[in-house]
Amino acid sequence: MSAMNLAAPGLDDLKLEGKRVLVRVDFNVPQDEKSGAITDDTRIRAAIPTIQEILKKGGRPVLMSHLGRPKGKVVESMRLTPMAGRLKELSGFDVVKLEDCVGAAVRSAIDKAPSKSVVLLENVRFHAGDETCDAAFSKELAQNGDVFVNDAFGSSHRDHASVCGVARILPSCAGRLLEREIKAFERVLARPEKPYVAILGGAKISDKLAVIDNLLEHVSAILVGGGMAYTLLAAQGHKTGKSLVQQDQIESVKKALAHAKAKKVEVLLPVDHVCAASFAESEKPVAVDAVDIPDGMMGLDIGPKTQKLFAERIKTAKTVVWNGPMGVFEWKAFRGGTEAVGKAVAACPGYTVIGGGETVAAADLGKD
Repeated sequence: MSAMNLAAPGLDDLKLEGKRVLVRVDFNVPQDEKSGAITDDTRIRAAIPTIQEILKKGGRPVLMSHLGRPKGKVVESMRLTPMAGRLKELSGFDVVKLEDCVGAAVRSAIDKAPSKSVVLLENVRFHAGDETCDAAFSKELAQNGDVFVNDAFGSSHRDHASVCGVARILPSCAGRLLEREIKAFERVLARPEKPYVAILGGAKISDKLAVIDNLLEHVSAILVGGGMAYTLLAAQGHKTGKSLVQQDQIESVKKALAHAKAKKVEVLLPVDHVCAASFAESEKPVAVDAVDIPDGMMGLDIGPKTQKLFAERIKTAKTVVWNGPMGVFEWKAFRGGTEAVGKAVAACPGYTVIGGGETVAAADLGKD
């Protein structure tokens, strides 16, 4: 996570009039498990300005996105049809949803789409070649456009065909959302105001160790919640009951904590918890007013003392970066910690950056 330099061309640098503009968007949005209804359309809303500008400049937007992890197979529940409907509702665009993302039939449908319409290809991960950045699949995707616009910040770290493969083939540029996101991270990495607080949550510490290591070069404090906090607590010798602990990461965590101490970066972990006897929404929440978690219990959220501790530290920050919920925020009984952090971040007078789809959904809790 070194300082970034926004040197990539943007929409003003490519001729779009009369061109098929292949756009990588991020429509991997949360859905209700039972109904499939979209529960948070933030990412769809965020893509609209770039699409509008392409239309204004005379281009035909051809959108592609992934959804979930179908692992190279067609999974009916992972089709992008609901996203097409929501995009039309939000924008008024004439959206043409296709049933595949490559092939002669797809190219023909793009060419026949009504003027000023927006074409949405089917889930690119229905083809295994996307995640492997297969050269042949990249070429097939590239045949759907004359130029390529990447506007999927959340997927830009992946060497996938729909992200990097097509960019190696077509004239390419960054969309407005990608530009805005990179500029935000330039600000928090290259010239952050101190105190600088990072808030990290989510299930697994293994997903965040590299992030923590890099953040230690910049931040004043790191606040840790979610399942990943229990591996950190275990590394410090605390009892964690039945909580999620990645035993294979203990030594790596100890090294990260030693690095933080050497850099004089404070790592704040939960001092109390909201627990349950098992991982189930129907379980009764049990307050544990201590750092150690009793045998037979698992931590599913940070407790009220930790909420207050984190909120006080956030209040004094001039720069805040937040990634990951503080607990199982999808369940009402275990969302208090995430909601408290969301409210604290919303009230913080400093510069704040929220990253990750789950975190955006969690942040919305703080607006209520």
